[in-house]
Amino acid sequence: MSWGTELWDQFDNLEKHTQWGIDTLEKCIKFVKERTEIELSYAKQLRNLSKKYQPKKNSKEEEEYKYTSCKAFISTLNEMNDYAGQHEVISENMASQIIVDLARYVQELKQERKSNFHDGRKAQQHIETCWKQLESSKRRFERDCKEADRAQQYFEKMDADINVTKADVEKARQQAQIRHQMAEDSKADYSSILQKFNHEQHEYYHTHIPNIFQKIQEMEERRIVRIGESMKTYAEVDRQVIPIIGKCLDGIVKAAESIDQKNDSQLVIEAYKSGFEPPGDIEFEDYTQPMKRTVSDNSLSNSRGEGKPDLKFGGKSKGKLWPFIKKNKSPKQQKEPLSHRFNEFMTSKPKIHCFRSLKRGGATPEDFSNLPPEQRRKKLQQKVDELSKEIQKEMDQRDAITKMKDVYLKNPQMGDPASLDHKLAEVSQNIEKLRLETQKFEAWLAEVEGRLPARSEQARRQSGLYDSQNPPTVNNCAQDRESPDGSYTEEQSQESEVKVLATDFDDEFDDEEPLPAIGTCKALYTFEGQNEGTISVVEGETLYVIEEDKGDGWTRIRRNEDEEGYVPTSYVEVCLDKNAKGAKTYI
Repeated sequence: MSWGTELWDQFDNLEKHTQWGIDTLEKCIKFVKERTEIELSYAKQLRNLSKKYQPKKNSKEEEEYKYTSCKAFISTLNEMNDYAGQHEVISENMASQIIVDLARYVQELKQERKSNFHDGRKAQQHIETCWKQLESSKRRFERDCKEADRAQQYFEKMDADINVTKADVEKARQQAQIRHQMAEDSKADYSSILQKFNHEQHEYYHTHIPNIFQKIQEMEERRIVRIGESMKTYAEVDRQVIPIIGKCLDGIVKAAESIDQKNDSQLVIEAYKSGFEPPGDIEFEDYTQPMKRTVSDNSLSNSRGEGKPDLKFGGKSKGKLWPFIKKNKSPKQQKEPLSHRFNEFMTSKPKIHCFRSLKRGGATPEDFSNLPPEQRRKKLQQKVDELSKEIQKEMDQRDAITKMKDVYLKNPQMGDPASLDHKLAEVSQNIEKLRLETQKFEAWLAEVEGRLPARSEQARRQSGLYDSQNPPTVNNCAQDRESPDGSYTEEQSQESEVKVLATDFDDEFDDEEPLPAIGTCKALYTFEGQNEGTISVVEGETLYVIEEDKGDGWTRIRRNEDEEGYVPTSYVEVCLDKNAKGAKTYI
């Protein structure tokens, strides 16, 4: 099957067909180009969508993404960002492997097509020229033959006429011979040109045209093959990113499977737990007895006089109330004793702020005493961690300055060592300030966590400024109370000031019984407990566990009745007694 033999007379149709093939190829290029634009637009929209729902830095929204469900959502957004990147890869690969390649091939194809059809037209022009020469020779031969016939007839006529002179006859005979010779020459020329034309025509239809059409056929077949290869490349570009897209989707599934509803519930507890205990039962007040009603009406004076033992702070009273339950404004509801109202609150925080000032936007206390115990512990722990990082940063800077000073001492031409003394002293001073600040917050943290029964003298001195501004006396503070839903309310108080002595507060911790052992632990490493509230252990030593790790990385243990404290949880192997429901007998 060859175009040269089958389509030898379809030059014009082949020219149209090959032009249509080039147009089809350009149409494919345009299609792929529009696909790349769609992929880029889709990737851009996916990236914008992912960026839109990303949490903003240093915002409340960012804090909310500590939950596993929110972390999974963030992972999904990140995977979608990678997913968008794969669509960008599709666009880039299609542009480089298909569009650029086909565009270059189209230019080559046009040039080759132009050259082939130029050769075809040149061969057509040559055969047409040969044909014209043949026609001209044929007409000349025909004309000369006719002229020779007329000259022969004229000679014969003159020869038969007796009235014509012999000279005229001879002249007519010579003319007839000349014409006859011209006809013979024209015949020979015509025969030669005819043979030449037949040869050229045979070459044209059996050699030149088949060769040219064969080239055109091969060109067209290469174009068709190239379209097929481009389609395969089009599919392979998509196929290449399928594994990565699959990994993105697997990442989303993995993120979804990492969601832990129990952990999220625990995070809610850690975020909003106040540390207060639920209120106890309300005591019955018998209004049928006038004396008891009188005592109830004068509960404040009674708390100063006969009711003075009620001021004991230990948290052991069976009838203590929620410290900030909103008071019923009904005229029939009598005021509860002020000592009961502040009983539990004062045991955990000897100094409090008036919540009225906090509600109106007052400054937050340095020791976060305005927060519930558990939230206060978290804030203090966070502050201690921040200060530790700052100390480490300053120490690194001091080490760098010290090394630079040593270099200056060894090579004075590089700089003056004395010029660094001021900077070194300044850094050392900053480290000392940060350490004092850290000790202050650690003391408050130890107090909140129950490591210290009361404020140490050092902590009292460090927080002296705060104590002077906020003495442990609640003087005419409005009865601001916290309702069970966490909101703060205000009421006017009629009670007089109440003073609580620190000695009474400290005695409560002396009267407390030691915590029962809830299990045992074995020291995996030696730990030197140098800080207050910690205890030293030796590798392999077995001790009693009296308080589990609450998430801060410390476990409270006991060696004997007089030695107990905290050790890092990672330093011990804990074995809890699941059957222990109360205090275990200490051995």
